[in-house]
Amino acid sequence: MKAFGTVLPLAIAIAIFPIPIIASVLLVGSDRGRTKCAAFALAWLVGLAAVGSVVLVVADGADAPEDDEPATWVSVLLLALGVALIAAAAKKWRARPRTRDEARTPGWMRAIDGFTIARAGMAGFALSALNPKNLALTVAAAVEIAGFGIAADEQVVTLLAFVVVASVGVATPLVVSLVGGDASQGVLDGLRDWMTRNNAVLLTILFAVIGAKLIGDAVIGFS
Repeated sequence: MKAFGTVLPLAIAIAIFPIPIIASVLLVGSDRGRTKCAAFALAWLVGLAAVGSVVLVVADGADAPEDDEPATWVSVLLLALGVALIAAAAKKWRARPRTRDEARTPGWMRAIDGFTIARAGMAGFALSALNPKNLALTVAAAVEIAGFGIAADEQVVTLLAFVVVASVGVATPLVVSLVGGDASQGVLDGLRDWMTRNNAVLLTILFAVIGAKLIGDAVIGFS
């Protein structure tokens, strides 16, 4: 389906964001970690679905063509989001840690060991639905889906597929822990440390690539 192919890169970008994956790794290694990680991943999925659904509902009355081509308003919004992501990439690159010692886990993440199951769920929802980076990409994906003018049931299926792919990253530590047991924690800790050290570089690349994609989609839509 053309609409899903268009939003797939956005879903992958969300799936590999470092901070939510680091949070998931920390949760699964804590007391009652698998239950907490499951709550985190489920709430993350719900958050993405909620944002996407709201955008689709709002866009329902917009002028969307019936020939599977993006509408003009879609191109305008994608252009704005693309430019914003390019700016975020530049800002992230300038603020990147210069040494390994400067790359530190945020304070709230260092407190994850004490999270209850409910708080883990709230963290998952906040990181997916309220985090500006994920919010921008989810809005962009829903806007692209709505702009193709496909039927409502196809929009829902496409959005659900987007949400599932975008949730792979936060679900992976839980799956690895369930399959590998306690022995997998060393692997997960190594992944956490690597992503913590390289968070700024990874986000810079993601923002730049996805920003360029959205700008390119907007330009094609205008032509």
